[in-house]
Amino acid sequence: MRGWALAGLAVAFAGLLAGCATVYNLPGNAPLGEALADNDFGREVQSYADDLLLGLSFSGGGMRAAAFSFGVLTELDRSRVGSDHAKTLLDRVDFVSGVSGGSVTAAYFGLKQRAAIADFRERFLLRNAEEGLNTSVSLGNIGRALGGGVNDSQFTNWLDRNLFDGARFDIFREDRRPRVWINASDIYNRTPFVFGKTTFDALCSDIRSYRIAEAVAASAAVPLAFAPIVLETYPGGCATQLPNWIERARRDPNAQPLLRSFAEANARYHDGSMRYVKLLDGGLVDNYGLSGFSIGMLAAQRPFEPMNERQAVKVRRIMFLLVDAGRGISGDFAQRVEGPSGIELVSAAADTAIDAGVRSSYAAFTGLANDWVGKIRRWRCSLSAADRARLGVGNNWRCNDVSFFIDRVNFEQLGPARAGILNTIPTRFSLPADQVDLLIEGGADALRQSKPYQAFRRGL
Repeated sequence: MRGWALAGLAVAFAGLLAGCATVYNLPGNAPLGEALADNDFGREVQSYADDLLLGLSFSGGGMRAAAFSFGVLTELDRSRVGSDHAKTLLDRVDFVSGVSGGSVTAAYFGLKQRAAIADFRERFLLRNAEEGLNTSVSLGNIGRALGGGVNDSQFTNWLDRNLFDGARFDIFREDRRPRVWINASDIYNRTPFVFGKTTFDALCSDIRSYRIAEAVAASAAVPLAFAPIVLETYPGGCATQLPNWIERARRDPNAQPLLRSFAEANARYHDGSMRYVKLLDGGLVDNYGLSGFSIGMLAAQRPFEPMNERQAVKVRRIMFLLVDAGRGISGDFAQRVEGPSGIELVSAAADTAIDAGVRSSYAAFTGLANDWVGKIRRWRCSLSAADRARLGVGNNWRCNDVSFFIDRVNFEQLGPARAGILNTIPTRFSLPADQVDLLIEGGADALRQSKPYQAFRRGL
């Protein structure tokens, strides 16, 4: 999909000759209303009986990313845990975050849980998710691109009919895991947009009635190929107030830039200075889908959040897996004195910007997560005897016994030859079955090769 959009961009000026038809989406979100402002959608989920915490983040990259991340899920389903081995690590995923193609897998897994393993390949990965989309480079489509985007609601409606069956975010309010974060880009504020209660409360909008398909389509809305997904703000239409951490972040000149920009955006949603929020591909600001995790940690009111108190006391092993199906180096212009030019130049520039961003975001997240684990240890060791008794701490409990593992699962873990084959697979939303299966197998094998994952599994 990215290649098609870049092709359109490279020749878009020709569209001026053809005129521009305005293409846009209507808002799909409903107002919250006074009676629903204090709903318990975001209430605390129950904790597991074991001592694990597992978080997954799925990168962008079209069907390629969806298939590779699905391979990781299948491998997690092969790893038995618990004294009776009745459950697998797939059942123990606490958080899953996704962007663009990875958001499809994340959302479907969040919706169906382990049942997603049985039918995601047939229902999505083997389907042509581009059917009904305008994907050719023509004067008419160039004009539509200049008018806002070649496609409007076709992809949203396709996902809603063929994969999510009309499901709304109210399904995610139940006391169950995994907690799901779908990430898009707010192109006015130039910040991540994380679909969740905090953001929709700032809009005075009811997230429970919002279609999961529309959030996923926003996360995957490649510029020019798609018109932005639109949300309407309803300032003054509810009794919700912005959380205290948003006001603190806005006032703090030393606040982390990600947190402060996210807080400023939420304040604009709430105060009426923005009538509409325009969303495009989450990869524009975060192609690793780490924003939901990062903001959850940075905005925490207590050291252990976004975990709950009882889970923070029990946890002994924490694992974050970033599943990366991003594009590698390509092209041959480094072998000749001329070029790159045209489409190749636009593609190289876009890839350079995205890759530089994801490298820095992964490094920043690793540091942030390590700091978070340190805070959890210090909080545990500061608990009084009364608090330990209240939280059910056993006699053999050690306050600093928390191990942390993190890894980026990617093509390179499969060796140069196999990685080269997978990297040639395009990042569109329609792939032949043999390529889909190569990616699924690759995701499973890459996770098995991960040394941090192997260390995490030891002793389970």
